[in-house]
Amino acid sequence: MKHIRWDKDRESRTGVPEVVFGPGKTAAHLRDLFENTDELRIASRLSEEQMNVLRDVATIHAEPRMAVRNPRAMRNIPPVPVITAGTADIPVALEAATTLEAMGVPTETHFDVGVAGIHRLQSVLPELAVARVCIVVAGMDGALPAVVAGLLRAPVIGVPTSVGTGVAQGGLVALNTMLASCSPGVAVVNIDNGFGAACVALKILGTETPD
Repeated sequence: MKHIRWDKDRESRTGVPEVVFGPGKTAAHLRDLFENTDELRIASRLSEEQMNVLRDVATIHAEPRMAVRNPRAMRNIPPVPVITAGTADIPVALEAATTLEAMGVPTETHFDVGVAGIHRLQSVLPELAVARVCIVVAGMDGALPAVVAGLLRAPVIGVPTSVGTGVAQGGLVALNTMLASCSPGVAVVNIDNGFGAACVALKILGTETPD
């Protein structure tokens, strides 16, 4: 029985290559996908054991729990800012940044600039002015994407996270806040979906697809 049917044409169809979702994959599945290939390979949501399986055939990014083999050369475009409200949001933000960089899109991270200390965001605004698209990751009340969208020309991709207690409801409050934003130009992906945000950014930027 064939367990893996790699979608070689996905990038030519959609602009985004197939990416391996770690949960449920055995060591044999992962090795089969990552060994003996010159093609780009990205795996996300890996366990510690799965990362260890791939350490000799891929670059491991421990904080976002990702593995990358054969990343693309960096494109000569302005970096995509990846911003977090707090430090607890960093793993989700790094999932987005790692995905983009594997695809050859430069990124620039700005962490812990949330609305509780809004002056911290003001200090990095000049660096964001040239961005063509911006990813903003926030839990708790999820207010930061609307603030950023009200200050920049670039479209903003909001990523709600499950950071927060009690009425934060595992990210539902942040999700609803972003969906209800009064700042135009905010698109929102699912809770904790840094990978999805990177895919939206790729489609906004346009991709350099292989022949």
